[in-house]
Amino acid sequence: QVQLVESGGGLVQAGGSLRLSCSASGRTFSNYAMGWFRQAPGKEREFVATLTGSGANTYYADSIKGRFTISRDNAKNTVYLQMNSLKPEDTAVYYCAQNTGTISLPSWRYWGQGTQVTVSS
Repeated sequence: QVQLVESGGGLVQAGGSLRLSCSASGRTFSNYAMGWFRQAPGKEREFVATLTGSGANTYYADSIKGRFTISRDNAKNTVYLQMNSLKPEDTAVYYCAQNTGTISLPSWRYWGQGTQVTVSS
């Protein structure tokens, strides 16, 4: 059974930074692409970023490109989301997920419980 546990959320002022972490257990971590999603109040969950199992390839939503960076440490079974230049519209619950499919045909089978990020103006 895969378990994903996010941490690092909190309250930050606009223009500030946060780093989210997601610790994984239960499968060979480096075999799977990982991703971050977010869900703002009253909105659908949306894709933020993903990276391949090796971490060599990364992909981002246009809304956060240039401000957020996804990375992973396979020795620690952890994926990160560095968020810089935060805006109030980045306020959301952020979820990490494990992709049991491929980058081009993802299957987001496992999800964490989410961590709240609130950006004040």
